[in-house]
Amino acid sequence: MDSPPIAVIVDPPTWAAGNRDWIDLEEPMSVTTAVSVSDRDDQALTSGAAVLPRPHFGVLRLRERDRVDFLQRMTTNDIACLQPGQAAVTILTSPTARIEAVFSVLCRQDDLMLLASEGQADDLRHRLQSQIFFMDKVTVTDDSAELGRLRLLGHLVADLLQAVGLPQPESDDQFLESDGFSILWQERYDLPGFEIIGPAGEIAALQERLAGAGAVVLVGNDSYEARRVELGRPLPGKELTDAFTPLESGMAWVCAENKGCYTGQEIIARQLTYDKVTRSLVRLRSELPLPEGATVSVNKRSVGTVTSSAHSPSAGPAALAVLKRPHNVQGAEVTIEGIAAYVEQISLPSI
Repeated sequence: MDSPPIAVIVDPPTWAAGNRDWIDLEEPMSVTTAVSVSDRDDQALTSGAAVLPRPHFGVLRLRERDRVDFLQRMTTNDIACLQPGQAAVTILTSPTARIEAVFSVLCRQDDLMLLASEGQADDLRHRLQSQIFFMDKVTVTDDSAELGRLRLLGHLVADLLQAVGLPQPESDDQFLESDGFSILWQERYDLPGFEIIGPAGEIAALQERLAGAGAVVLVGNDSYEARRVELGRPLPGKELTDAFTPLESGMAWVCAENKGCYTGQEIIARQLTYDKVTRSLVRLRSELPLPEGATVSVNKRSVGTVTSSAHSPSAGPAALAVLKRPHNVQGAEVTIEGIAAYVEQISLPSI
């Protein structure tokens, strides 16, 4: 019996980072149409496998004695508990707990490898570098020119790893190193799958090996976006921006409550303790595609904005939005530019 086709996405999605709170905007956000996906693309990500090259997703390294303590005091997650071979997603927040950067941390024997969001490696390096004090024994370097990244997505990703001779980590948020590659399993962040990091030239060769293993090339980027919206996964530049706190954008699971202070920690703790999280990430369903950037209204009153929108053959129109309560509850009815929609609450991962 022939193996199911393996799909390869050749171009990564590109999104511009937002930098203002849409709730208080004097000028409306730009509105774009929902992305639409072909049947073949949709099937590749739901019942097959896909490979997403990530040439603009950089890699940083923290080295020297204080690297763990430094990142522990800077970001939301409990980096100090990581052992070599373990990984975590963490967030750099502002003093008002707004999101500044979201990235993954791989704990290695002699360094911490940081996987930056698309196009954000240089900004992340500058933010971290600016917080290193004279007594800190830590260095941060941008190794993006030497290291490349791929992400393996879909139901058959384990078969895809086996086809190219790479091992599979045992569980979520663990990684293995083999033949110069780091293979990270991530189920809760981004689309579920495996992130592979390796020398840039070897990553390019790996892509060729995947194609040689029978991969089908998917043209365009909309399939990734549609699948992300369907799964309710927030994205840097869309839902993960400085317009929101981690608790508002579905990232409470990367905010450890059992660690010491970090920038923005007091605001996040207050939101949790006193029930001050007044808006949350939801999925919207409708009969027609919803314009991205459009205002979400109830009785002609703004309660949020569509942050992402897509249309897939299997699920139809869907969108993501961060809505004020009480309009963020399951089944709530809202209107977007005259289009009726209803709210679906998103199941959030636990830390």
